[in-house]
Amino acid sequence: MTLFLTLVSGIAWTIVYIECIRLGFKDKTYSMPLFALALNIAWEGIYSFVDLQSFSAQTIANLVWFVCDLLIVYTYFKFGRKEFSANSQRFFVPISITVFATCLLVQLAFYWQFGLRYGSRYSAFLQNLVMSLLFIAMLFKRDGKRGQSMTIAVAKWLGTLAPTILMGVLQEINIYVIVCGALCSVFDIAYIVLLARWPRIQE
Repeated sequence: MTLFLTLVSGIAWTIVYIECIRLGFKDKTYSMPLFALALNIAWEGIYSFVDLQSFSAQTIANLVWFVCDLLIVYTYFKFGRKEFSANSQRFFVPISITVFATCLLVQLAFYWQFGLRYGSRYSAFLQNLVMSLLFIAMLFKRDGKRGQSMTIAVAKWLGTLAPTILMGVLQEINIYVIVCGALCSVFDIAYIVLLARWPRIQE
């Protein structure tokens, strides 16, 4: 069951990233909210390389995600400036660099404080919750589904639900993981519903 849920998470999140890359180039925008992207690439960069010697299924998934994130970051810097208001576009690069640096320090703080096992776990579920909220915010900010899709929404939900069950229930009863994972499901399902109903919501 552990391997199965790990594979479900790995495959689902890989689908999320590939779809983000595809839509980024297709719609000429970035498909993952900035803070979510910055937290993700920092997490995957750290935990791909600190646990590289184990070469586990999770480490392989982390490496694949890290490479995908590099491409999503590329779409962000290539197309992201136009998503800023006219008055703030000149601050696009310094703001972006500040966000990426800040998120890296936050992820390192989790690792230094809690170690590999719980640092990766606690930061992953917190950033997942942040991402769930930010996807909804991005839908309303863009006033449309540009750079977003049902594939991303559903795969993100399943990609988070699998490790919630694994790490919050099966491996141990972890209230933090259960609460964060449950909230992710609530907001991920809300995002799915909003995407499905968006044309009618605008009427």
